[in-house]
Amino acid sequence: MTVHSARQPGFSSDVDPLRGLRAPGGPDCDVFLTGTVFLDIIFTGLDSAPVRGTESWARGMGQSPGGVANMATALARLGLRTLLAAAFGDDFYGDYCWDALEQGEGIDLSMSRTVSGWHSPVTVSMAYEGERTMVSHGHEAPPPADRPLHFPPRSRAAIASLAPGRSEEWVGAAARGGAMVFADVGWDESGCWDLAELPDLEHCRAFLPNAEEAMRYTRTDCPRAAARALAGRVPLAVVTLGAEGAYAVDGSTGETAEVPAITVEALDPTGAGDVFVAGFVTGTLAGWPLADRLAFAGLTAALSVQEFGGSLSAPGWAEIGAWWRHVASYDEQDPAALRRYAFLEGLLPEAVRPWPLPRALPTIGFRRTA
Repeated sequence: MTVHSARQPGFSSDVDPLRGLRAPGGPDCDVFLTGTVFLDIIFTGLDSAPVRGTESWARGMGQSPGGVANMATALARLGLRTLLAAAFGDDFYGDYCWDALEQGEGIDLSMSRTVSGWHSPVTVSMAYEGERTMVSHGHEAPPPADRPLHFPPRSRAAIASLAPGRSEEWVGAAARGGAMVFADVGWDESGCWDLAELPDLEHCRAFLPNAEEAMRYTRTDCPRAAARALAGRVPLAVVTLGAEGAYAVDGSTGETAEVPAITVEALDPTGAGDVFVAGFVTGTLAGWPLADRLAFAGLTAALSVQEFGGSLSAPGWAEIGAWWRHVASYDEQDPAALRRYAFLEGLLPEAVRPWPLPRALPTIGFRRTA
C-alpha cells in the first residue's frame, strides 16, 4: 500500500486520546519509563558512509535529547502523561536535555536526578542512504543512594527494554501495580537468543521485537510464524517488518492483524522504533482495535523518519492532522489506503491553532538578543 505523504509542522491541537478514561483517583501518570538519556548529535545529508582518512561534510546537523528521551518525547507529543526516571549529568549537555524534556515537552522528571560530577552520555549519529551509523560514549550513572527504583509510581502503562540475563525489580512491581508493561529488546550480543534469558518477559502485556529479533528468539524463518510463537509466551506479540509494515497476534483472543508500511522518503531512521512503540501504546491504552493500533504506530514512525533526530522527529497531533488532511486531498489517492486511516477522523479536532508550547530546538541554544 502506498500513501502519498507530507510533513507540515507548525500547528498543534490539544488532543488527549485518553480523555474518556480520566477520573479522580486515577493513576499518577499514563506511562512510566526509565533508562539512559543521551545527548544526540545528528549529521544528515551524507552521500555515503565516512571513509577512513578523509573528511566528510554533512549538509545538515542538529542536537537533541536521545536514548530513552526518544520514547518519552514520542509519548508526550501524543498526549500521554509521561513520567521519566533518569540520571542527568551536571554539565551543560545535561542541563540542555533536562530543559528540553521538562519545559519543551512537558515530561514529568520528578523521579529524575542530576548527578554531580557525572558527564552526560553522548551519541553521534550519521544518517545516509536511509541508514545510520552511531558512535556513543558514556559511563553508567552511579545508583541513587536515597531512592532505589524498586517501586515505580502507579501508572496505566510502563515501557521496559529487555536484555538477556537481566531482571529489574521495577518491571514486576509495575505489573503488580496494575500497569500494562510493553517491552522491546535489543540485539543479543551473546548469540544465544534464548527467551528464558528474558525473565521480565513474564510481566509483559506486549512484546515488540523487530523481525530479525523475533525469528532468532523463536528459531523460525518467518516473522509471522515468530509472532505466533511469541504469542504463546506473552499476551500480545507485535513484530515490526521494516518496509513491509507490522504483524501482531493477540494470544488471548487469537486475533491477528497486519498493516503495510507507508511509503516515505526516509531522512533519518533514528528513534523510529521508539516512535512506533509510543504509537502502539497510545492506541492500546485508548482501546482501539488491533489493526488501528498497528496502522497508527506505523504512521507515527513513518512521519518520524522524514525528519532528523530521534526525539526531535517524533510527531505530535499537529503533524498527524496535517498529514491526514493532506493525503485525503489527493484526487488520485488509493481509496483502500484512505479507509485504513479513516479512524483518525474521530480523533482530530476540526480547528487547528499555532503550536502552544516551545519545542526542543535542533541546536544546543542560541545567544539571547535584546
